[in-house]
Amino acid sequence: MNTALTPSQVSLPPASGAWREGDPPGHRQWHERERPLRLEAGGELPGLRIAFETWGRLAPDRSNAVLVLHALTGDSHVAGTAGPGHPTPGWWDGLVGAGRALDTDRWFVVAPNVLGGCQGSTGPSSPRPDGGAWGGGFPFLTQRDQVAAEADLADALGIDRWALTVGGSMGGMRALEWAVSYPERTNALLLLATTAAASAEQIALADIQSHAIRSDPHWHSGHYHGTGDAPHAGLGLARRLAHVTYRSEAELQVRFGRSAQGTEDPWSGGRYTVGSYLDHHAAKLVRRFDAGSYVVLSEAMNSHDIGRGRGGVRAALNRVTARTLVAGVDSDRLYPSFQQAELAAGISTADDLRLIESPHGHDGFLIEVDQVAALVDELVPGSDGLLP
Repeated sequence: MNTALTPSQVSLPPASGAWREGDPPGHRQWHERERPLRLEAGGELPGLRIAFETWGRLAPDRSNAVLVLHALTGDSHVAGTAGPGHPTPGWWDGLVGAGRALDTDRWFVVAPNVLGGCQGSTGPSSPRPDGGAWGGGFPFLTQRDQVAAEADLADALGIDRWALTVGGSMGGMRALEWAVSYPERTNALLLLATTAAASAEQIALADIQSHAIRSDPHWHSGHYHGTGDAPHAGLGLARRLAHVTYRSEAELQVRFGRSAQGTEDPWSGGRYTVGSYLDHHAAKLVRRFDAGSYVVLSEAMNSHDIGRGRGGVRAALNRVTARTLVAGVDSDRLYPSFQQAELAAGISTADDLRLIESPHGHDGFLIEVDQVAALVDELVPGSDGLLP
């Protein structure tokens, strides 16, 4: 199984895989916020923009809007093909579209690129007001800051209340934050493979990834944009570690075992097939993502604690009024199902915990589209496409 990209097969990646002005816009739209956004950690972000994509048509009474929130290295391109402006196909393409669970003949689906990201929204690769990229000077963000920016987008679209808010992993953190910060604006809630607060182990794993990036000699304290250098090695190491946590041990054993990569000899500097697999995913990410965004978003995930300043997790979950389903992935070792069980037990409007059956680990919420579609259908039934 030859999955690796070798230097002879590809050109040197750009210093950043971020979307830049002058790149094809693809299907993106933008919302500009000209006034400062006050940040939870202090200070403010002086103006920002959020890139987003939409599918379907907003109903005259604005009752059919669905918010889809992406995970760490996702973006606004939930559905559709790869092409100019979109380096990869939609990451939930099987879920969004005519006749699918999020039927665009019924729903108006909105997917923003998260604040701090790198695919059109303001982040470290974006220009500062005084010129040049933010780089290492980009402020610390929390999930609450990111949701506040998304609420501003909803205001601009004229959406007072989401019929459904759905997200997995980091997207699930923001979906939960929506339901706690803005319960009156969240009608139904689908939380997938996420948690009420980042655990010590989750923080540790993300911290190692951030250290890998910051230890790259081309990091330049985050100010590498425009230098001609790039922390590709550090970002690649971060992706390798992360990807192992996204999949299950059983899947890796079945797919790769101890086999060598092609004719390579691991005892003489060659690779095992599983190492080649990780090389492949590292090479892909450095061509479509920005190392600075990876650090900023990882730190925002580590800050996630729905109970912070709210009297603890239990009190915060009591704020949720949305009809809720919570699902975990049975083979997830990064966000184990006991964390979703805590959410289901703590949200008074939630049904019993659901489990997505998958050999793929944490990534199961992205891969097992049919099972996720069944959860959507369960949560928002009705032939008219509106909540009963």
